[in-house]
Amino acid sequence: MKPTEPDAAGGEPDSRFPSGPWTGYFLQPSLPGKHWMELHLSFQDATIKGDGRDWVGQFRIKGKYQLEDGKCWWTKSYVKKHSIAYQGYNEGKGIWGTWEFDTNWKGGFYIWPVAMGDPTQARLAEAIEEPAPAPPVVEPVEAPAIPAEIAEPISTSGE
Repeated sequence: MKPTEPDAAGGEPDSRFPSGPWTGYFLQPSLPGKHWMELHLSFQDATIKGDGRDWVGQFRIKGKYQLEDGKCWWTKSYVKKHSIAYQGYNEGKGIWGTWEFDTNWKGGFYIWPVAMGDPTQARLAEAIEEPAPAPPVVEPVEAPAIPAEIAEPISTSGE
């Protein structure tokens, strides 16, 4: 569902692009593992702006996005360092794609709004199965006494 009003930060009304805190990671083949990022992004009028940090340092984000197909592209410029080109897609579960520094330095990335929670983690179901009701407790019943005339053994000798 896509809202028709601007988001709480006054930005893009499309729910795929909420302005505010985002998180995620990039992959770098020469350094195995997920390299986490913290971002604060603003989406408005097909423009992405923001800033953030990761283990490399502080950075600024400036780029574009398309509502028609969710395509996004931006430059991640580290303060007083190099810049990285990013391009990806938003299909409603964050933005995923590739980054490239030059033809020898490239990898993948995945970012998402913090409020969405980490889409890469398994989630527990919110509902639980109710256990079957316990059978009713049955109190033991004492057997009635057998009358004496019935309790006496029957003679088979004909007496």
